[in-house]
Amino acid sequence: MDALLIPAARLQNLVRDIFQSAGCPADEAERIALYLVKANLAGHDSHGVVRVQRYIQMKNDGLIHAGREATVVVDTPVIAVVDGQFGFGQTVAPRAVEIGIAKCKAMGLSAVALRNAGHIGRVADWAEMAAVEGLVSVHFVNAAGSVLVAPFGSFERRFSTAPYCVGVPVHDGEPVVLDFATSLVAEGKVLVASQGGKPIPGDALIGPDGRRSDDAALLYGDYRSTGKRDIKAGNGALRTFGDHKGSGLALMCELLGGALTGNACATPGRPFANGMLSIYIDPKVLDPEGMFPPEVARYLDFVKGAKAAPPATETLLPGEPEARTRVRRLAEGVPLPAETWELLLQTASSVGLEVQR
Repeated sequence: MDALLIPAARLQNLVRDIFQSAGCPADEAERIALYLVKANLAGHDSHGVVRVQRYIQMKNDGLIHAGREATVVVDTPVIAVVDGQFGFGQTVAPRAVEIGIAKCKAMGLSAVALRNAGHIGRVADWAEMAAVEGLVSVHFVNAAGSVLVAPFGSFERRFSTAPYCVGVPVHDGEPVVLDFATSLVAEGKVLVASQGGKPIPGDALIGPDGRRSDDAALLYGDYRSTGKRDIKAGNGALRTFGDHKGSGLALMCELLGGALTGNACATPGRPFANGMLSIYIDPKVLDPEGMFPPEVARYLDFVKGAKAAPPATETLLPGEPEARTRVRRLAEGVPLPAETWELLLQTASSVGLEVQR
């Protein structure tokens, strides 16, 4: 299906107005819109405006709350435990990252456990925040109550999509940020595909018969094109990437991002909440000789210099595809499947907004 090209500024203003009309404070509505559209601009449509209808539904269902501020329940010079109070992730996650950055700058190292957060979106945003301040960061994330992914060798759901992210600052350059779900694709990519967007790989899902598939009904059951997607309705599961390796990393994200943070691991019947364990390192403290910046630059050049194997034309570093997509989409507009755009307009109408098509 052909995509509509929506200017990023128009899209961001629409999303902001939707959340403000739904009862979010103006600054929170602005943040939600900013981060969702940033995900679209980076090419990660799974974490972009396709989430708007679901966020509004979660708010209406009392699973996420407008205007909630994060509270610090454990506070030492190097450790903090931050409770998101089931507020919007775009409000409570950056607060947790700010705390981690401040402690790391003071002590050279910090660890922050965020729990009970609404969907925190694209985890790379938080690694990029730290990298701008010159800090390395590592993030283990889980989602309590969001049981979507089968362990290697099974078809039954046991994990959330359990993202893992690492950010490395680069002197006088863009940071290197690795950010991925430990499932073969993020659930949001199945959501996008189910609305007529980019297809998912043919082996991303697994059914009770053990067959691998790209059929979104294995996650959502039967659904209408512009209807609500119920992640509990399907009888299949997402697969982990990398077989046993991805499955093992998913388990660690659940144990660290879920159990250690106090968020709880992915288990049916629990309310949705993101947990995130973040570790921050100041290279200036760990590396007083100053080897890190030039060695990072040298090695990145060495990696980039590897000859590409056809059909690729060059070797890309983590973050390069996103940077190029951002430039293109800012110039041309954000491509949205017609169904996603229609859902946005329906959601706007549901909160009392009149939007010119």
